Amino acid sequence: MTDSDKGGMPAWLPRAMFLAVMTVIGVAVAGWLFLQLRGLLVLLLISLFLALALEPAVNWLQRHRWPRGLATGAVMLAALGALVAFLSVLGSMLVGQVLEFAAQIPAMSRALLSWVNTTFNADFEPELLLAEVTDVSGQLNRWASSAAENAWGAGTALLTLLFNGLAVALFTYYLTADGPRFRRTLCSVLPPRTQREVLRAWEIAIDKTGGYIYSRALLALVSTLAHFAALMVLDVDYAFALALWVGVLSQFIPTVGTYIGGALPVVVALIGGVWPAVWMLLFITVYQQFENYVLQPRITARTLDMHPAVAFGAVLAGAAVLGAPGALLALPAGASLQAFLSVYIRRYEVAGHPLLDGPEDERAARGGGDGAAGEDPSGARGAEPPGGAEPPDGDDGGPPGGPEERPAEPAEKAEKGRES
Repeated sequence: MTDSDKGGMPAWLPRAMFLAVMTVIGVAVAGWLFLQLRGLLVLLLISLFLALALEPAVNWLQRHRWPRGLATGAVMLAALGALVAFLSVLGSMLVGQVLEFAAQIPAMSRALLSWVNTTFNADFEPELLLAEVTDVSGQLNRWASSAAENAWGAGTALLTLLFNGLAVALFTYYLTADGPRFRRTLCSVLPPRTQREVLRAWEIAIDKTGGYIYSRALLALVSTLAHFAALMVLDVDYAFALALWVGVLSQFIPTVGTYIGGALPVVVALIGGVWPAVWMLLFITVYQQFENYVLQPRITARTLDMHPAVAFGAVLAGAAVLGAPGALLALPAGASLQAFLSVYIRRYEVAGHPLLDGPEDERAARGGGDGAAGEDPSGARGAEPPGGAEPPDGDDGGPPGGPEERPAEPAEKAEKGRES
């Protein structure tokens, strides 16, 4: 017997216990580091997404003899200018609209109170309502004063946001400008087969992310122009700012962005009267159907082929994991993963079953049945002779002998059967 058998403890047990303890410590340290560096990892993820989105434009400029660093800077400045223009226009519209709405609150309150008294034979006093409104305004002023006292906290939050923005811009610039060098360094430590898979995944991510951003930008431009024309026809204030609001939110926030973006123009139009708001709501509804069934399939068919329910679920999952950045990154990440998996997932032909028939299949079946009415089910209809030649006289394409000889066929078959 060995010493381990005499002592009752196997020789490998201390080593296994040591490895288990070290594994637990390593997992704990990794979790602690992840929690401490979570903000930095989110910034890197956002920078990677922006780099993938900007790379198609940078590659296009590089093919036209632009230095890669200069092309990256030009594309980033163009994107930053578009963002600043959107926020400035939206901010001016928001401030002006809020001030105008606040000035009209007393007149709107009197009109509403007069309508209630006339319709329901009530006896509400305008002075009491105005006193309540004044109390609400006083509460808002107190909240504003409290917020002004916390100006230090607001300034700190603003500086943090500015620092994070500069960090994202710096990471995005280097990931885009030095993209080929970064990919070459990464692939240099991988075997050849893994290199091909990594580069294929990277190419799919660039294609899907860039295509998503540019197709959505094009749809946002079309939506902005269409809603701007409608708002100008209806003579609604702040037409351009409202149209830009609808165009951006309806395209970059899936499913619910259309309703969030369309609610503000309807509310603003309601200030001018009921009928402008009704016409605005009707136009938003009709345009959304036109975009869903005509524009979007033609523009996004090659960039983002995801079911709306799947896209909405991906956005909710991204928001639950990473918050607002996760909601922004969910769609291109999901589309890239879907395209990458489709390369390796083998699909089979599905057998026919009533549970698999959709509305399109039912309409096609009804159309095919109507078109085949009056034809022979076996397809034994007389074919047209080659070259468009007419059939011989007396021959309509049927069997020889004409219809009058068909009843004799069963008797002839029975006679042959008896002889055999």
